[in-house]
Amino acid sequence: MDRPYGISDFAFPQHWDRESGPDLERAGQGSSRDRSQGQTDRGRGSDSTRSRGGFDRLRTIYRGRGRECSLRESEVRTLTDLGKFRVVPADDLARFGYQGDRSQMESDVRNLTRHGLVEQRSIEGHSSYSTKVLTLTKDGHRLLERAQMVSHRQATYHGLVKPKEARHDADLYRLYQKVAREIERSGGKVRRIVLDFELKKDLYQALSRMGPDKNPRYERICIANQFDLKVVDGKIPIPDLRIEYEDDCRDVHRLDLEIATRDYRPQGVGEKVKAGFHMFARQQDHAKLRRIFDSQEITARIFAL
Repeated sequence: MDRPYGISDFAFPQHWDRESGPDLERAGQGSSRDRSQGQTDRGRGSDSTRSRGGFDRLRTIYRGRGRECSLRESEVRTLTDLGKFRVVPADDLARFGYQGDRSQMESDVRNLTRHGLVEQRSIEGHSSYSTKVLTLTKDGHRLLERAQMVSHRQATYHGLVKPKEARHDADLYRLYQKVAREIERSGGKVRRIVLDFELKKDLYQALSRMGPDKNPRYERICIANQFDLKVVDGKIPIPDLRIEYEDDCRDVHRLDLEIATRDYRPQGVGEKVKAGFHMFARQQDHAKLRRIFDSQEITARIFAL
């Protein structure tokens, strides 16, 4: 497995010769998670004490459609996380979102499930891989939007649209938490995350509007530039996850991240690397991916997921 990485690996490639880095496996953080904002039509509870894990017991009443929900701040943050990433493994939510306090996470999930805002599903994959994941229900998604819990620029989702890809999608939350921790350590602040669903939709809409009298090759390059993407062998590769953030000077940057697996075709891997995406992989997939890189003389680094 390659060495741990820091944000300087992404922003300042000349620092890639650094031999040490932060231990990202200890990244049990929740500070990068947006706090709820712009909440309307609400009332507040009176219990402002904190649990042993440091989670506020103060509850907020959210009303709508003839019903009301009493939610902790930690439950609201969980709703926003599930909305942003569509699917989040319960283990990763406990580890990153609740700093390892699984009992608090389970208590919050029970309450959210009781209100019909969250549902738990099981997904499977290679080598009998199976895990419990959490998603928003339609009602949970409606509440997220109605209460304006996230910025209007942040897309949100609910349910499992592609169950066959759920395992891959479930890794995005863990990837984000690791990289967001490094952004914050460097003095930056995450402003927005963009999943491939959103990028594909906007990109394909732009491509469909190409005029018949235009040069397709030139227009494709121009459209790719609009989305800060590249044309590779006539295609426009799209990353699994894009993170938009401000650095300590308030300059805006984008990080395009890709989770590669042993199922990737060599051509596909090459296109993603040429597009400039930062490649991540699970430990068990590193050996096969490294062989693909070597066969194509690709010198890009594979970061540990």
